Amino acid sequence: MTERLRQLIAWSKTHEGRKITRYLASSVITTIFSFTVISLVYGLHIIDGVISSTLFGNILAVVPSYWLNRSWAWGKSGRSHFRKEILPFWVMALAGIAFALLGATLAKYEVNHHHWSHLFNTGVVAFANLFSFIIFWFLKMKLFNRIFRLNEIDEFDEHLRKEEAALESD
Repeated sequence: MTERLRQLIAWSKTHEGRKITRYLASSVITTIFSFTVISLVYGLHIIDGVISSTLFGNILAVVPSYWLNRSWAWGKSGRSHFRKEILPFWVMALAGIAFALLGATLAKYEVNHHHWSHLFNTGVVAFANLFSFIIFWFLKMKLFNRIFRLNEIDEFDEHLRKEEAALESD
């Protein structure tokens, strides 16, 4: 097990490892943020609806999520490009929020069909969002991993083709 840990630490110091680690840390930070907002707005009766409070907390968390991912995880600065950065980010963010709303719908059913305390109901709502986010995060990472691996292979193949062409011309 120590060898695996050493390999993980070594990988985390590579360019890809740092990027993924920062992406994971950004996700943890914004998940804690949305969890806290949902717990507060639902728990303190600021927003009484399960789905409304989940929607509010997740939309609010998108702002720090975009900033952390863009500037810290991906190392981008300057003006954001709408089509290449903002639009894809919002599409994925809205898909994540939709997935969280599925969890909120299940939580709403449980909250409405049991006579639990409001504090317990708040926990059900907040943890339904957390659980939904974790599932969606893994699905999104699987998708991103597939997309970016394909791009790496294409870039590598292009590099090899150029190298072979250069060898043939000699």
